[in-house]
Formats: sequence, C-alpha cells, structure tokens
Amino acid sequence: MRRNAGLFVAISLLPGFGSSAMTLVAGIWILDLTGSTGLAALAGLCVYAPVLAGPWLGGLLDRAPRRPLVIAVNLLLAAALLALLAVRGPGQTWLIFAVSCAYGVSYVLIDAGETALLPSALSPTELGDVNGWRSSAQEGMKLVAPLAGAGLYAWHGGHAVVVLSAAMPVLVATLYAAVRLNRTPHDRPGPRRNGLRTGLSVLFGQRVTRVPVTLAAVSIAMSGFTTAAVYAVVITELRLPTTFLGVLASAQGAGSIIGGLIVGRLLARRGPVAVGVAGTALFALGLLARCLPWWPVTIAGALVAGVGLPWTLVAAVTAVQTHTPSALLGRVSATANTAMFGPLVVAIPLGAAAVHLGARPPLVGAVVICLTAVVVTHPRPQSLRSARRMADRDPATR
Repeated sequence: MRRNAGLFVAISLLPGFGSSAMTLVAGIWILDLTGSTGLAALAGLCVYAPVLAGPWLGGLLDRAPRRPLVIAVNLLLAAALLALLAVRGPGQTWLIFAVSCAYGVSYVLIDAGETALLPSALSPTELGDVNGWRSSAQEGMKLVAPLAGAGLYAWHGGHAVVVLSAAMPVLVATLYAAVRLNRTPHDRPGPRRNGLRTGLSVLFGQRVTRVPVTLAAVSIAMSGFTTAAVYAVVITELRLPTTFLGVLASAQGAGSIIGGLIVGRLLARRGPVAVGVAGTALFALGLLARCLPWWPVTIAGALVAGVGLPWTLVAAVTAVQTHTPSALLGRVSATANTAMFGPLVVAIPLGAAAVHLGARPPLVGAVVICLTAVVVTHPRPQSLRSARRMADRDPATR
C-alpha cells in the first residue's frame, strides 16, 4: 500500500508541475502573439469550461476500464501539447486555444479517474492521508511551476515549455501502469440509470457526501468571488504594490501545504462532514482577516484560508471515494468536480462586478455565505450519532 501511496503522490506532483506551468505560459504566449489581454484571459476559460461537462465525461470511466482509459488520456494529452510546436505566429493562436480545451477535458477525465482508482489501490483508512498528501503536493507545485514556466518561456520561448509539459503526462502514464490495483472495494448496490441523474442522486442522496461537497462548492466559489476584492484591498486599501499579491499567494500556498499534511488524521478522527465544516469556517475566518487594514493580518488571513480551503476539498473527495458504489465512481466523482468547481464560472465575474461596491463588501458577503453554509449543514448531535452508527455498520468504512 505504501508503494501505491508514493506513486499517487508522484502522479499528483508531475502533472501539477506541467499543467501549472503551461496554463500560465499559454496566456503569456497568446498575449505576446496578439497583444490582446482579453484573448489571453480566454485561455484560462478554455481550461476550466469543460468541468461543466463532468457528469457526462465521467460516465466514460464507468463504461471502460479505468486505468487504460486514464493512461490513454495522458498519452493523447502529450500528443496534443506537441501540436503547439507548430505555433509560429498569430495565425496559429487557435492551436493554443484548442490545446487549452484539450487540457480541460483531460483534467476532468484524469481527476475523476484518479479518484475512482484510489479506492482500488488503497485501504479506506489510507485514503484521507493520501488525499491530503496529494493536495499538499499539488499546492507545492503551484508555488514552483508558474515561476519555472515563466522563466523557461523567457529563456527559450513557448516551445521549450511545450516539450517540458508534454513529457509530464508520459511519465504519469508510466506511473499509472506501475500502480498495483490489488483491492476490490465493497460495492453497494447503486442506481442503474445512466447520465447526470445518476451522479446527482448518488452524490446528494446521502448526507455524508452531500454536506462535504456542498461546503467545498461554497468555499471554492467564494474563493473565486473574492479574488477581485483581495486585489482591491491590497492596491486601494493597503496601498501596497501589486507584487504583494505574490506574497499573499505564497502564504496561502504554504497554508495549503500544511493543511494537506494534517487533514488525513482529522478525517480519521472526525469524519468528512466535521472536517468540511471546520475547513469552511477557517476559510471564512481567513477572508474576515483580509478586511482588517493591517498587512500582517492580511498575510495571516491568507495562511488561515490556505489551511481551510484544502480541508473542504479533501473532505469532499474522500467522502465520495468511501461512500460511492465502485461501479459509479467515475460519473459521481466527475459530478462532484462539476458541483465544486463549476460555480467558479459565475462567481468570478460576479466578484469582479461586486468590487465596484468597495473592497470589503464582497469579502464580508463571502464570510456570511460561508458561515451560513456551516450553520445550515452542521450536524445536530443526534444526527451525528446516527451517522456514526451507520458508518460503523458499513463494511466500506472498516
């Protein structure tokens, strides 16, 4: 099991480096080719838009052998990236957009596929720890990869970044082939329908998955909603240079690494619902700290928010893995990803509009929404005891 755990952490590290570097460089490359900031921003939208099709793409993972499909998707992604070697001028900008869309589709399939494969490679007691380690690895790459990608782009141009990024999914495919799928998770009877309805009914039909996924969706949406407000606080309220945003990003990333390393133990002791509640409350506290007119508190708030946000995500992912019939894990995992990340498509532009009211109102509004979600979903003592009794009777949690 420890071998598989190490392989899955490495699988999180490699694509995290390649994708973070390429996502940043795609926007810079388009900006250099066209001079349009609007077109450069669209590259990021192309990456995240396919998550809205997650429930349907995830169904592919339930109808085909999961490991071969995930390996094939990685190899196809490498081939798609190499197509960017043909970009020589503004006339080939469309290729960057097309590959960005391919990246987005691969994210959905690979993330859902990895979530579905983990229960077949690890015991239920290991899932929380490994999911936390993977989260820390991914956050660590977000601190290193953009800087490395931008530096490589400045040194040798976009083609050098393309070659580096294309090598990552090939290595990942090799690691997937080395994983030992030596467990058959307990498979509870599930709905026989296909499509979106199945994923939604399984995901939201039981409290133990519904609550963590809802809390993660609210927290992630509010992180996007407050992006413009954080910019305004730094530049308008604190009157600091824009480079201070990098300090906040590093502080939040450090918090995410710390949070990912300890969340597994919390999940084992408290369960995904309690960890999701705690993560959302911490994230709200971090947002509230950013409202105070003192930059050290703003940094501390970023650190606290960085701890809380991964807790909500890891709690939701672990709950889905341990409480979903294995035959439906592909579509349910993809539906969960859509539920958690899809609201960003609306939250980010709403936050950009709300900042015209001032820097602090969107932050306060986000805090209220997060805390309301905590109050509404927080289990009553009797409900909590009932949930624990059900978990004790469920062979999948033993």
